[in-house]
Amino acid sequence: MILLDKNTKALVQGITGKQGSFHTKQMLEYNTNIVAGVTPGKGGRDFEGVPIYNSIIEAKEEQDINSSIIFVPAPFAKDAAFESIKHFDLVVLITEHIPVHDTMEIVEYAKRNDTVVIGPNTPGIISPGVGKLGIMPTHIFKEGNVGLISRSGTLTYEVASQLTRSGIGQSSSVGIGGDPVTGTDFIDILRRYEEDDETDAIVLIGEIGGNAEENAAEFIKDNVSKPVVSYIAGRTAPPGKRMGHAGAIIDGESGTAKTKTETFEKCGVHVARKPSELVDLLKKEGI
Repeated sequence: MILLDKNTKALVQGITGKQGSFHTKQMLEYNTNIVAGVTPGKGGRDFEGVPIYNSIIEAKEEQDINSSIIFVPAPFAKDAAFESIKHFDLVVLITEHIPVHDTMEIVEYAKRNDTVVIGPNTPGIISPGVGKLGIMPTHIFKEGNVGLISRSGTLTYEVASQLTRSGIGQSSSVGIGGDPVTGTDFIDILRRYEEDDETDAIVLIGEIGGNAEENAAEFIKDNVSKPVVSYIAGRTAPPGKRMGHAGAIIDGESGTAKTKTETFEKCGVHVARKPSELVDLLKKEGI
């Protein structure tokens, strides 16, 4: 597994909000090690047994914390992210609709502080059987040896469900986020899976728009020894149309499913035409 393991001790920013409280309860039910929450002005209370603090500094005075998950509305997400990045090794930024310029500042600040940021606009990360920092449904995941990476939350769920139903478990699953700018990209996660002893194969779920998949393919060719299979969403999308995610837009001949598929195949990555084919591709790799 990667990033989230038994040593993860997490804080929830925005724990008392509608989304924060709902998903904190879900994370606790999955035995995630949530040790604190932060909502300014509500310090001294608790939620489901988790103590709430007014700030991260207050929380760190009483708790041993190394990661956070953020459920703060977009207008305030940058400040929340900066506060977390300053103090923690791992920050999961669930919030969507964050202005691109804010995200660019968040990513730059994270690089300066050597902090891993997952997101924004992400379902988060799950290490089956250990915990999750995210919003994904846990019942579709199963402990195993296949690492998932995806730009799409919904497709992550679809693929994880199909793998699990076929008896193929997952070591971890990471949604890098669907925005044009994200804290962590495919290459970051591929590198971690390559170094992870519990991961024997990797499923990369991409989509049209941008060149992240092409860059990942070139990285895989030169740096990844484990089997990698892929699926590219948006095969039938008309050129120039934005398809759901802010990052999923085709510009001329670049960023199309065709160009991404060709690049992957050239680099030795087999590409499924539909998600259900991923199971067969993994089985052909001996998984």
